[in-house]
Amino acid sequence: MQEQTRRRVGLMGGTFDPIHIGHLMLAECAYEQFQLEQVLFLPAGNPPHKDKRKVGATDAQRIDMVRLAIEGNPHFKLDPEEMLREGYTYTKDTLNLLTQKHPDIDYYFIIGADSLMAFDTWYHPEEICRDSILAVAVRDQMGLEKIQAKMHELEERFQARIYLLQTPDIDIASSHLRQMRSQKRSIRYYVTDPVWQYIEEHALYL
Repeated sequence: MQEQTRRRVGLMGGTFDPIHIGHLMLAECAYEQFQLEQVLFLPAGNPPHKDKRKVGATDAQRIDMVRLAIEGNPHFKLDPEEMLREGYTYTKDTLNLLTQKHPDIDYYFIIGADSLMAFDTWYHPEEICRDSILAVAVRDQMGLEKIQAKMHELEERFQARIYLLQTPDIDIASSHLRQMRSQKRSIRYYVTDPVWQYIEEHALYL
């Protein structure tokens, strides 16, 4: 009997405060390179490493912006799972819930090279590696040799499955966009038009 092909789904997590074109390009590159069925956008609820985040959009506004940013793309989907949980939200808990619900899916967890370098400081990295495949975006600012050395270390230590994700080298950070807005500078074209209009209408980050 022919072995059934496992489904592949990408996971794009983040505070998305605001979601910008860098996030969308990363997700689209992963969708194409790894032949994913879809990419789930998971706005973080209360991540411990962002515990002191005071200036920004509300949870509801962040969800609205993600919804606006991905509308019209049939293989992008919003999943507010982390928003619904009380207390701190950890990636390992999200993955554990997803793999229990959908044991037939291989989850590709999309992260940046900077996140890879700090990965062993995350909460239970061994469980994240057990329940997902890491797709790491390559950036020119960080040498490939350094990234590959870290990949090898994590593969040995946590039996991680890690693949390099080739993406355009666009360096955009949500924190920088918030700073630009506070300085009354335009962030149009850093975000999609619907998101830009939403930010303007709600006077966010001023």
